Amino acid sequence: MDYVWKHQSWPNWRADTESLHPISAAVQRKLAQLLVRVESLGVGTTARAQLELAAEEALRTSEIEGEALDIPTVRSSLARRLGVDLGGLSPADRRVDGLVSMILDATVAFDQPLTRERLLSWHAGLFPERSGGVAAGGRFRDDRTGPMRVVSGELGREKIHYEAPPAVRLEEELAAFLAWVDSDNSMDPLLKAGRAHLWFEVIHPFEDGNGRIGRALSDLLIARAEVSPVRCFSLSAQIQKERRDYYRQLEIASRGRLDDTAWLRWFLGCLDRAADGAEQIVSSVLRKARFWAGTGGLVLNTRQVGMLNRLLEGFEGKLTTGKWAKISKCSPDTALRDINELVSYGILRKEAAGGRSTSYLLSETGRNGAPLA
Repeated sequence: MDYVWKHQSWPNWRADTESLHPISAAVQRKLAQLLVRVESLGVGTTARAQLELAAEEALRTSEIEGEALDIPTVRSSLARRLGVDLGGLSPADRRVDGLVSMILDATVAFDQPLTRERLLSWHAGLFPERSGGVAAGGRFRDDRTGPMRVVSGELGREKIHYEAPPAVRLEEELAAFLAWVDSDNSMDPLLKAGRAHLWFEVIHPFEDGNGRIGRALSDLLIARAEVSPVRCFSLSAQIQKERRDYYRQLEIASRGRLDDTAWLRWFLGCLDRAADGAEQIVSSVLRKARFWAGTGGLVLNTRQVGMLNRLLEGFEGKLTTGKWAKISKCSPDTALRDINELVSYGILRKEAAGGRSTSYLLSETGRNGAPLA
């Protein structure tokens, strides 16, 4: 089967929407219930929930592409933009800031038109260090080095999974896509979110970053469906768990006769599972929110904030001064000062006898008696 963009009816997608509507309706109900739960947490806690869910999205959408981001840097970037006080912030990173800006723009500014300039701005943010060359940030691909292909395998034994439309067609292809996104409201909103992601991946307008932008587009359209800027789940977190099947479904849907029923069914299922996974994330957010509220606004350094979040997320083994120093990349003396300060605040408590065997746990209540966990 040839690529869908070569079909004589391209880009007139079709799907068995009658069979998909009940599935979509059930997922919409689940997302609506989750949204109500997140929005009812209270202003401060909702903001923290937003931060944690957006951080999960940033981390996992990058992991899908094989890139591991620094967690404290991601959370600090989000804290600056959402006005959340984390007590200690990591230095800014232009690339992380660009990713975070795109993720927030897609959901907070969901009601703004999707234009080619907006896409280029997102891409420029993802690749701020690329000021020239074929893969420059904020520039559509030009195919100077050959057709845009998605390949795998060793050099000389590559397997071609997909070949995108020629670069000379990009302006025409994008114009049709963008007009559909902002003008056609006849489609079920969740199905539209799924089709938008597939359609964008078929066009593949950039040398790099198409997956991250495509997933942001799905988030934008889901936010439009919910008419809310509040993020209540992470689609990328679920896609990362199903990464192999995700790529397989995209490859299948990019070939054939423009019927995206199977892809949309998979997309709805993935979204449904993302909503289920969000319940665990929201519970974790609530625990973190109670913890940080219980610290009473203490000013902590970046190392302390990072290690406390590790403990909240499930630290493996026992926390010792040596582990603190190794993870935080500081001296043992600095690690001990950090720990002793948290012990004095009532945030950490000693678990074992003194000396080199001493280990530490999170306290149940802080110095002011407020619950921490």
